[in-house]
Amino acid sequence: MVVAFAASATGWVVSSLPGFDGYLPFNLETGYVEVDEANGVELFYYFVQAESESEAETAAAPFVLWLTGGHRCSVFSGLAYEIGPIRLVVEPYNGTLPRLQYNRNSWTKVSHILFVDSPVGAGFSFSREPKGYDVGDISASLQLQEFLSKWFNDHPEYLGNPFYIGGDSYAGKIVPFLAQIISEGIDRGRRPFPPLEGYLVGNPGTGEIIDYSSRVPYAHGVGIISDQLYETILGHCQGQDFFNPSNALCAQALNTFNNLIDQVQKSQILLDKCVYASAVPNIGRKTDGSDGRRTLREEMGAGELNHPPARPPVSCMTYGYYLSYFWANDRRTREALGIKKGTVDEWVRCHDKELPYTNDLGSVIKYHRNVTTRGYRALVYSGDHDLVIPHLGTQAWVRSLNFSIVDDWKAWHLGGQSAGFTIGYSNSLTFATIKGRWDTAPEYEPERCFAMFSRWILNRPL
Repeated sequence: MVVAFAASATGWVVSSLPGFDGYLPFNLETGYVEVDEANGVELFYYFVQAESESEAETAAAPFVLWLTGGHRCSVFSGLAYEIGPIRLVVEPYNGTLPRLQYNRNSWTKVSHILFVDSPVGAGFSFSREPKGYDVGDISASLQLQEFLSKWFNDHPEYLGNPFYIGGDSYAGKIVPFLAQIISEGIDRGRRPFPPLEGYLVGNPGTGEIIDYSSRVPYAHGVGIISDQLYETILGHCQGQDFFNPSNALCAQALNTFNNLIDQVQKSQILLDKCVYASAVPNIGRKTDGSDGRRTLREEMGAGELNHPPARPPVSCMTYGYYLSYFWANDRRTREALGIKKGTVDEWVRCHDKELPYTNDLGSVIKYHRNVTTRGYRALVYSGDHDLVIPHLGTQAWVRSLNFSIVDDWKAWHLGGQSAGFTIGYSNSLTFATIKGRWDTAPEYEPERCFAMFSRWILNRPL
């Protein structure tokens, strides 16, 4: 049910999207919020109102801020591949506008979700001054705090909703830190802010060596490396920097290890290894010859596209990423979304570190401890076939918090079958695995992940 909906003074109501058949069956608003006046930094957002059955349910629905991981990756990944209400139709690209379809497992079924292109430079977020792009973990988090303060000032109707912060992969570092600074701001009386209830992170990075060292036992457990190599790494790499080991035997073993894990798709070890399409601007790379690019420019008026992504086989999981480049750079798409002209000449799903960024948070495990011990709820979940940030490492740091177990390890179910496993700790911390899935679990296990999220966000057992 789509209820009455009006954008804020700075927002833009989107009733239809190019490539989507008919009017949108959900309420979508897009817009910008300035977070650095001196440099003209504006963060772009997509806001999807909860798709509840009644206006009363919509008014009371939880509210989630969602962030995407990766190197300045657009939150469009969360909107269109993971938890949002649209999906790109995966079909061979023929030079015309890629099609969209409705995602019936969208997390907006039970929650309002505010998707933000952060940090500046991701997606359609921009800075009018070049130095505005020079940000890091801390400054980007502070900009998000400023973003939220201004956004809720323009949308006071959501100030009474239970508020959560969510994200996956590298955003797993930002989420607990942002939760802490927001909770501290609320304690000091910073307004306007809705009542913060907690946060959720999927296959989250922590900044700790465990994110990477846990790849070794995981790769050994699933048969990617041999007993001998596993034992060599255990024997010679204890306490070593896995990226720059000083021990020669460790360095040699890790080189072999990295060569072996490069043979699999690290984000989902059971899938074929594919070109990481549309993840980064590939300068000078063509798609499938020049025809597709010429059609795009001439028929859609998108202008010069300098970095079209490599074209993977349609069967590859990354093909949808490839399609997003052409959809987002289409003139009609930009007009529908209300993109400011002259701000982002060419949209890419992720940047390749060509913009400055400082990883200045270090380990964020202390923020997980700080926030949860202050009474905020937390859901930490992992796709159990992810080699990028394996569930073994996530379980290890969760255990290092030394919280008591209140609900022992058990399967959680969907349709009478195990959908993964979960354990509950004191301080309202829940850890869960998603069976058979990967780094961005909702992308390829939408039904299970929606069941997990909807139960947790509504305070029901998994």
